[in-house]
Amino acid sequence: MIDERAVMATYARYPVTLVRGEGVRAWDDEGSAYLDLIGGLGALSLGHAHPRWVAAVEDAARTIGLTSNLVATVPQARLADRLRNLLPIDDAKVFFANSGAEANEAALKLVRLHGLRTRRSTIVCLEGSFHGRTIATLAATGQPTKRAPFEPLLDWFRFVEPNDAEALRLAFAPGDVAAVLVEPIMGEGGVVALTPAYLRAVRETCDAAGALLVVDEVQAGMGRTGEWMSVSASGVVPDVATFAKALGGGLPIGAVVARGDLAFTTGQHASTFGGGPVPCSAALAVIDAIERDGLLANVAAMGELFRAEIVRLAPSGTVREVRGRGLLVGVALAGGIDAEAAVGAVRRRGVLVSIAGIDVIRATPPFTIGAGEIDEAAKAIAGALAEVAS
Repeated sequence: MIDERAVMATYARYPVTLVRGEGVRAWDDEGSAYLDLIGGLGALSLGHAHPRWVAAVEDAARTIGLTSNLVATVPQARLADRLRNLLPIDDAKVFFANSGAEANEAALKLVRLHGLRTRRSTIVCLEGSFHGRTIATLAATGQPTKRAPFEPLLDWFRFVEPNDAEALRLAFAPGDVAAVLVEPIMGEGGVVALTPAYLRAVRETCDAAGALLVVDEVQAGMGRTGEWMSVSASGVVPDVATFAKALGGGLPIGAVVARGDLAFTTGQHASTFGGGPVPCSAALAVIDAIERDGLLANVAAMGELFRAEIVRLAPSGTVREVRGRGLLVGVALAGGIDAEAAVGAVRRRGVLVSIAGIDVIRATPPFTIGAGEIDEAAKAIAGALAEVAS
């Protein structure tokens, strides 16, 4: 392990120092290989060092440096146009940021502008949700332990239980709701999916009240579930959607895609680095690879196989539920199974996974993963569960 005394300990790091990656594998400084199912916490959509992604980044970096947003660039314009055409949002316009939290922060500002016009100020969010660690996105996050050290925070938010349409309807009763903000699949909250019926109820409730529906697709979007937007499985079209992680394939980029009538005007928001030529070129390479290589279909098929194999192989009494869609996979552990111990046992078997919530093993592998690697991963998880349960 390298000496990290100069780095703030914001993460409880695993005892691994990765130095090289290729595809779905990574190697540490001692030469040990790992099947990387963390995948940059879902950002490595094409895996490590994908040739087309690398070529796009190298070419962009050799061509032009950061220009700021005082001038236009071809990669930014092309990426905005691609997103506009991929997503069903009406007359969509795009704002580029550097991360999911920044994208969500920008979306909250759009909601604020809408609220000022309609004289409504409240944003309804879900218990268990996670929208980022900036001040506003933290205030919107439905996890009290994350909010508590920084309170008091913004008071714009009202929280309701997920998948409870009646609770949502009651939250609108005061007549002050400007928007509802949801993750169609709550990744950090334990890979908990909102049901299609609930998402349709959210859309209907927003429409009846003249409120906006904002979907946080930072973790579940851009192909992670086998569709460009995870919310699309419910047939729902949002007014605003946010993206990051898989969009950049490993480089920092976030995007807000909103109805044209909601778009920022000059001076209302900005970002020096947002939408720079290099990350936009990387994102274009990601979209091209997903389309050309049929990766949406692969994500759907490999995700279904992965969940089925875990159900088949996991020792009896160790797993409550296998959750998620596509390659956003959550293994909810039975009572008495320590998640940190299980993740460590998986790692000792050469597979890297993370924890979502307090008792869910999460896997967010590259979209390029194959059946052989799924088999390897499922066997490692099953073996680890047998070890920690004994």
